[in-house]
Amino acid sequence: MKIKFAYLIPNFFTALSVFFGVMSIIAASQGKYEKAFIYIVFSLIADGLDGRVARLTNTTSKFGVEFDSLADIVAFGVAPAMLLFFAIGEHYGRFGALVSGLYVVFGAIRLARFNVTTNENDPRYFIGLPIPTAAVVLGSWVMLDVSYSSGFDILILIGALFLGLIMVSNFRYPSFKKIDLNKNIALKVLIVIIIIASFIYLYPVEAISTILTLYAFYGVFRGIRGYIKVIKAKR
Repeated sequence: MKIKFAYLIPNFFTALSVFFGVMSIIAASQGKYEKAFIYIVFSLIADGLDGRVARLTNTTSKFGVEFDSLADIVAFGVAPAMLLFFAIGEHYGRFGALVSGLYVVFGAIRLARFNVTTNENDPRYFIGLPIPTAAVVLGSWVMLDVSYSSGFDILILIGALFLGLIMVSNFRYPSFKKIDLNKNIALKVLIVIIIIASFIYLYPVEAISTILTLYAFYGVFRGIRGYIKVIKAKR
């Protein structure tokens, strides 16, 4: 069976994503939490490249979709769960283990649902918080707790459960895959991007945590607001 070289390129980035995920797990088990978080971010970058490369080269395939999901459960499910457990969860015994385990379970459900409904949903939105976003949000919370000794361990564990639940929720999140920027707003968007990039350069963990946490809560706020409007309309 002949395999075109072009089909190997996106799968290479997928393999790279799962490799970084495993490296993150190893680093977390050794107490190297910052390195573990950096590997998760590397996985996010590799995961973002595989799909884009596949679409640009017209090499999307069923194998690639399945491979991507398997990679995601390791890189964005198991890896952040292990970072959470080794940095915080193990101090809370069975509760810490339960939270880490449930985060992975909810992440797996999120991925399975995405695979079976991806052709039915509006491509402009994700249904439920995407697992890569949840992974980086959770990892950034752990890093802030470790860096500043905030003492918010129990809140982060509860936050991990919250992230797991909104992953399998019906809250809609903008995908940013199809953005039509006209000339009137292109300059404004560029300025916002420059400001955000500057913030990330100065305070990388704090900036990433703030931006993605706001994104995570945006979907919840948007969903609750829509529900309230429906209730009021029925009165």
